[in-house]
Amino acid sequence: MTDGTPGMKDVAAVAGVSIGTVSNVLNRPHLVSEATRLRVQAAIVELGFVRNETARQLRAGSSRTIAYVVLDAANPFFNDVARGVEEIARGEGMVVYLCNSNQDGIREREYLERLREQRVQGVLITPIDPGGQRLAEVYSGMPVVLVDCHAPDDTQCSVAVDDVLGGELALGHLLETGHERIAFVGGPMSVQQVRDRYRGARNALERAGRGQLVPLDTEALVVAEGRRVGERLVALPADERPTAAFCANDLLALGLLQAAWRFGLAVPGDLAVVGYDDIEFAEAAAVPLTSVRQPRELLGRTAARLLLEEASDEVVHTHQQVRFHPELVVRASTRIQR
Repeated sequence: MTDGTPGMKDVAAVAGVSIGTVSNVLNRPHLVSEATRLRVQAAIVELGFVRNETARQLRAGSSRTIAYVVLDAANPFFNDVARGVEEIARGEGMVVYLCNSNQDGIREREYLERLREQRVQGVLITPIDPGGQRLAEVYSGMPVVLVDCHAPDDTQCSVAVDDVLGGELALGHLLETGHERIAFVGGPMSVQQVRDRYRGARNALERAGRGQLVPLDTEALVVAEGRRVGERLVALPADERPTAAFCANDLLALGLLQAAWRFGLAVPGDLAVVGYDDIEFAEAAAVPLTSVRQPRELLGRTAARLLLEEASDEVVHTHQQVRFHPELVVRASTRIQR
């Protein structure tokens, strides 16, 4: 204890064992008899020993950490996914770093660089650009699993929901309830999920052979942008105004609901609204929101399992592209038109 901090040598002396035995208790306890293990653990408690994780990382070349880089930490959807990630990681004795790119490419790149320096075992990421060069560089250096985003090829794992189908479900429901002029609220279109949901909406219109889709672009997938779209809708002449809106996520839909209430539009009488993700606030809204549900925590659990499997030296890993089906949850923000 040269600096007053107990080390493995001190634990070994108190327990009457070798330093190698102490190391086995900390890292491979199944190799040590129960009596010896209990003696070493008692010495650890007595001395207040804390392992030097940084030194262990340097020796092993990796840490007992993984990271999840999210698009927007303010969106409850990603918090729910992160809970699923943490559940699996904690069960494996791992720690999760949660990093927020905030839909900023520079910030995303900086986080990825720092995570490589920290020698994390792997990265889960909902990327701004799934095919970006920076991500390609990371793939060659550590295990990476795309979350809520489809992999561009079979050289990496991804876990996502069929967003094209989700868009079809949303638009199909609005068409079935009698709407012909429907707004698509979402953006930027550089986000893969937005593109896929829009494509699904177009598919539903083409299949039905009727209806009009009015794109209303947003700069981000946040509540404030939903309110701004509401202001734009209200400014349209009544005979040109969409009677329904499909929003690319629930935050946009909730902002649109707020604007409708502010400007005296009845929901769903004057404007029916469908969101996407089915976050907890969707059902709790003043007008409960119809939404396309994603299995959020299941996405996180599945992605974490794939990442830890790929990071393990004991498993022969095959890349998988897992795709779940979304589900339409109908609530009071839409209704059948008579």
